[in-house]
Amino acid sequence: MKHAHCAARKVRGAEHRTVAERDDSSSRIRSGPSRALGKLFQIALVVMIPAIARAMPPMAGSEMDMMGTQDGARDRAPVDYGFGPGKGKVRHSSPGTSAGTPYVLGSVPPGGSAAGAEGYFDPPVTWPIIGLHQILLPDGRVLNYGTNEVGQQGAAEYYDVWDPKFGTGLDAHLVLPNTTHTDIFCSDQSMLWRTGEVLITGGDMTVDDTRNYSNNHTTIFSPRTNSIRPARPMAYKRWYPSIVAMPSGEMLVLGGRTAPSNSAAITPELFNPATGWSTLSGAASDLAFNDSYGWYYPRAFLRPDGDVFLVDFAGRIWTIDTSSGGTIDQSQTTTLQSSPSLPIVMYAPGMLLSLRISVVDKNPVAASETIAFNGSKPVITPTGPIDQLRQWSNATVLADGRVFVNGGSTESNKLPGILSSQIWDPGSGAWTTGASAAIARLYHSTALLLPDATVLTAAGGAPGPLKNLNAEIYFPPYLYLNDGSGNPAPRPTLVSAPSDIAVGKTVTATVGSADTISRVTFVRTGSVTHSTNNDQRFIDLPFTQTGNVIQASLPGNSNILLPGYYMMFVFEGYTPSVARIMRVQLP
Repeated sequence: MKHAHCAARKVRGAEHRTVAERDDSSSRIRSGPSRALGKLFQIALVVMIPAIARAMPPMAGSEMDMMGTQDGARDRAPVDYGFGPGKGKVRHSSPGTSAGTPYVLGSVPPGGSAAGAEGYFDPPVTWPIIGLHQILLPDGRVLNYGTNEVGQQGAAEYYDVWDPKFGTGLDAHLVLPNTTHTDIFCSDQSMLWRTGEVLITGGDMTVDDTRNYSNNHTTIFSPRTNSIRPARPMAYKRWYPSIVAMPSGEMLVLGGRTAPSNSAAITPELFNPATGWSTLSGAASDLAFNDSYGWYYPRAFLRPDGDVFLVDFAGRIWTIDTSSGGTIDQSQTTTLQSSPSLPIVMYAPGMLLSLRISVVDKNPVAASETIAFNGSKPVITPTGPIDQLRQWSNATVLADGRVFVNGGSTESNKLPGILSSQIWDPGSGAWTTGASAAIARLYHSTALLLPDATVLTAAGGAPGPLKNLNAEIYFPPYLYLNDGSGNPAPRPTLVSAPSDIAVGKTVTATVGSADTISRVTFVRTGSVTHSTNNDQRFIDLPFTQTGNVIQASLPGNSNILLPGYYMMFVFEGYTPSVARIMRVQLP
């Protein structure tokens, strides 16, 4: 097939307008999203106990027919009816223009007087698409996809690769044609560590000019050639699936919807890059993957013992064994109910921070819990409550192990959004207020840790009240002096580090000659969509320093140090370096 990179173009000026003008053409690909359902459905919390459901706005009957919980109550499921040409009423949020020094990877602008405590958001910048799927690539670029260049569902047509080394101008982007014509809108994506390619599973399909059917396609993106290609399809159609990377290089896919009727793919599948897909019939479960919208981006993580830990939105906990055709077992331990609109992240080996929902006086209240699954039984521990219910927020593990939560709204996918952010400290369990963004980030928004320890916050819309063809870079407090000046803190320099290392080995790296290193951290590269990032992992590494040479010891358990791509940060005081990305392999 013809490589997509041959048709790559830099997006700027007239070329960008040409694509927008083509959007109204009758010659658009019929198999893509050009014949959309025009109706914009409200997005609301899923899997709610009745008290939570009563707090939400009423919905159309066609939506209500799609729902049902284990107790018979009706609740609400998100439906991705991206706008068709000229359909829907939505505001274009202002892209803004960067003031002062434009962002380039590693640069830190002056912040306000509170930057040392709250961090700082750079002004919004224009983005060529609504990249509601984002994944950090091994070379530090970001693959993102979701809409076309006017913010309409268009993942069958385009994807974008952003290179932060060239800043945030449109000339730092490559908008590329999806030559497979598979609509990867609302698919899932994760890195194949053996090849450095991106696995994309499932997505949307248009049937008789109607969207929101599912597909069983497998799509591979190659960062080396910037090209996209099909691979052997899955056995089951999946829309909203989750991928869990396994140490062997195989990829477990869970959940996803098979048809607009909300029928679920209840049988997991395992992808081997060399041989293709196999089904895990022994791990099929209607209760785990169908009841309470368990098919919607299941929250699943590799356990330190090699099994897979799953916590569903009803608060049930499951263990999946992928060997010998698979098994699935339900734990007697339960936790609070949650929703697809609330994030969960792994902030330490075998430890999750989960935003959940409690009920006080018949009203839904935001709750936060830690879930430990590194022992024989999961342990649920309440932690400090976040400031408010943040539906469709994103949670990102920072370079120092704290968790940054941004965006969302108290009423699902409705303005006004929550502009302030929150930072959770795993040491104290307390939340503190972070800086405020300029633009609301609601449904289909994203947040992704970059190699310079900043966070790319972007997207939102399709559908939604805003069409966010823009992004904002967040600079965490560790990049600023904590003296009220707003000045950037001096950063140590990670001069060199290996590009490949094996589990259990020692990383030998060099730092600046004057740097005294206080901490070394490993953060697995992230992949985010729909308030879900199952790929991030954080590990503190023991180390020694002799002169400008650092020796850091890696864990010997490949279920803890899951093979893949990691950002290595070195700290002087509380401030991290720009990371080096390295591939961790099996011994």
